[in-house]
Amino acid sequence: MKITRLKTWQVPPRWLFLKIETDEGCYGWGEPVVEGRAATVEAAVHELADYLIGQDPHRIEHLWNTLYRAGFYRGGPILMSAIAGIDQALWDLKGRDLGVPVSQLLGGACRDRMRMYAWTGGDRPADVGAGAKALVDKGFTAFKMNGTAEMAIVDSHAKVDDAVARVAEARDAVGPDVGIGIDFHGRVHRPMAKALLRELEPYHPMFVEEPVLPEHLPSLKHIAGGLSYPIATGERLHTRYQFRDLLAEGMVDIVQPDLSHCGGISEGMKIATLASCFDVALAPHCPLGPLTLAASLHVDAVNHNAFIQEQSMGIHYNRDNDVLDYLVDKNALSITDGYCKIPDGPGLGVEIDEAFVEERSKVGHRWRNPVWTHDDGSVAEW
Repeated sequence: MKITRLKTWQVPPRWLFLKIETDEGCYGWGEPVVEGRAATVEAAVHELADYLIGQDPHRIEHLWNTLYRAGFYRGGPILMSAIAGIDQALWDLKGRDLGVPVSQLLGGACRDRMRMYAWTGGDRPADVGAGAKALVDKGFTAFKMNGTAEMAIVDSHAKVDDAVARVAEARDAVGPDVGIGIDFHGRVHRPMAKALLRELEPYHPMFVEEPVLPEHLPSLKHIAGGLSYPIATGERLHTRYQFRDLLAEGMVDIVQPDLSHCGGISEGMKIATLASCFDVALAPHCPLGPLTLAASLHVDAVNHNAFIQEQSMGIHYNRDNDVLDYLVDKNALSITDGYCKIPDGPGLGVEIDEAFVEERSKVGHRWRNPVWTHDDGSVAEW
């Protein structure tokens, strides 16, 4: 069997789908994308196709190393996201060809279903109490919210009070037993994070995510030491080597690799295993589409340290299409009582409606994240 073609489609709301085809009619799907840079990743995928056409798609590890190591310049969000989608598609293709789910190829599932969480509150969080209560009423036992909007490197304590008040509102709405993930999106800098992280302790977060930007992760040792709740990060780290340094320094309790950004299933598995060596939990990042979610669930299935999975159904970014829209069988990723069954069909276990993908690709997207500014006109973190 030889790879003959890589096809890509940009589809709403902000995703890029990839299909790898072969001379024997077998195929696989993946999702290589960086939110807001879909066209750049798409170009990278087609550049990398030079290393794939004519090759045996079953040699996933060899092809991964070729894509990663054959280029003198490596790593980073664009190249690793391109590799990620290709890697997902190769695992999907191999599973389809052998008639088994990817989790079976990875050693077999150690769990039957995965606990899931949903989002509430939007980019500038508001009405988080009502939104959180609605999610709990749907059966979720955990949710995530943005903790704050813009925050200057040194800001007024009123911003801290506002953030704490939103978390208090959410906790009051759902009671003591529901998990609350608080995402700071790197919007909080070290001088303010020291105060904010400690004032959140009475509300017992399930975790606080990206309290500082990834380029300032070493400061976690100074601002998060001694906290009574877990610190999570990793969606903007792209290789096992970046996670190695984070873990070796004891700076994180939960790693959040994104299976569309960190080199795919192959690299995600290595990151998960590395985290387990430090007794650190796994919670893959996934505000993306159905293929990323399916890939994440297969990695969750075989890693004992996985404890919860993000998904984007109903998230505020999904304005034109949502996760299940692109599936032939929408039950393949259905969530019941806050859990999703590990997909058990061949490959990733989801069948993409290619005709619908073609139709929606005519609409496409040019999604960009908002550009925020502080009161003085300087650019703020989004």
